[in-house]
Amino acid sequence: MGLLDSVVGMLGQGGQGGGQAALINVVTTLLSQGGQGGGLAGLVQQFQQGGLGDVVSSWVSTGQNLPISAEQLQSVLGGHSALAGVAEQTGLSQGDLMGQLSQLLPQVIDQMTPNGQLPPAGAQPDLGSLLGSLLK
Repeated sequence: MGLLDSVVGMLGQGGQGGGQAALINVVTTLLSQGGQGGGLAGLVQQFQQGGLGDVVSSWVSTGQNLPISAEQLQSVLGGHSALAGVAEQTGLSQGDLMGQLSQLLPQVIDQMTPNGQLPPAGAQPDLGSLLGSLLK
């Protein structure tokens, strides 16, 4: 898990709490595993299948990001195993975790798609730098 380890290590050196490290763990897992197709494209597909295609498309496009509620995020990602583990590990309720993710995930996807398009399959964005800059 080299990338995840480096992100969590970076946060530890920055003096940030375990809650943020756990949140970054979830975002990294979601973006690396994604949905059925894997990666960011698979995650976008998961949102589309969950009826939130317009929302996730706004994050990818160059326009303004549409907001997402914790409840909407829960409906799309609620079954993801990484979320339950992080909620337990941090002591956050599932709702609190989704609330934090609803603020972070649109920004991350927006930053990963600066030209309004998904990166090519197999492209490895520097998630460590991206997430670190968003959480400063």
